[in-house]
Amino acid sequence: MPDVIVLSVSYDGTDLSGFARQPTSDTVQGRLEAALATILRAPVETVGAGRTDAGVHALGQLVTYEATGAEPDARAFMRSLNALCGPDVVVTGIRKAAPGFSARFSAVGREYRYRIVPGPVAPLFLKRYAWWTPTALNLGAMREAAGCLLGEHDFRSFCAASSAIGKRTVRRVEAIEVVPAREMGEHCIVVRIVGNAFLHSMVRIIVGSLVEVGRGKHSALWMKDALEACDRSAAGPTAPPQGLTLWQVDYPEECWL
Repeated sequence: MPDVIVLSVSYDGTDLSGFARQPTSDTVQGRLEAALATILRAPVETVGAGRTDAGVHALGQLVTYEATGAEPDARAFMRSLNALCGPDVVVTGIRKAAPGFSARFSAVGREYRYRIVPGPVAPLFLKRYAWWTPTALNLGAMREAAGCLLGEHDFRSFCAASSAIGKRTVRRVEAIEVVPAREMGEHCIVVRIVGNAFLHSMVRIIVGSLVEVGRGKHSALWMKDALEACDRSAAGPTAPPQGLTLWQVDYPEECWL
């Protein structure tokens, strides 16, 4: 079996139709595969660690494909990829992994971060990367609600209903934090979520539900009831995409060559 080439990729998803290739839309995977085909002079099929939705960003997305043997040296390869994919898709690293490695299936953990800007003034520098909510948020209540989601549960209430039909919806959340931060000089709240894997729209629905608690529309224990209902209608709304970033993906050390 051939070695696997691993691309570390960052992107601003504002004007993109998500990660997964689509025949008539501009996507991250579509751009990468078109660039690879141009450089390697052969079609290449890639696999991504996470299929982010339209408008969602990534700092630490990983993308893999089976080496063709036509790859130039890493520096020239990265320069060519960025010239063809940019400016809002950037390859930040290239390495090799053992045969059989998959960006998606070999991952043991994923971290997402979601930015929220509360208050009467909309953000300026963070407007492409945060959800502005004019109302104040009770962080204590949000943290208490977040604690109800830790551990392994059936997260059917927190995923797009159509994506859960006939699918296993049990996932494990290792950590979930709600912390104040200052980025680009602007105040925001960062929701950091770490888990083994995530369902379609799971992080955004969790954040939308936490914001409902933070606004005082529900008690913190409502989150536990929503989780146990295993029904999408029991949880809160889906938070908008621009606040979400795929932060990093973790793999066992023995995967790397």
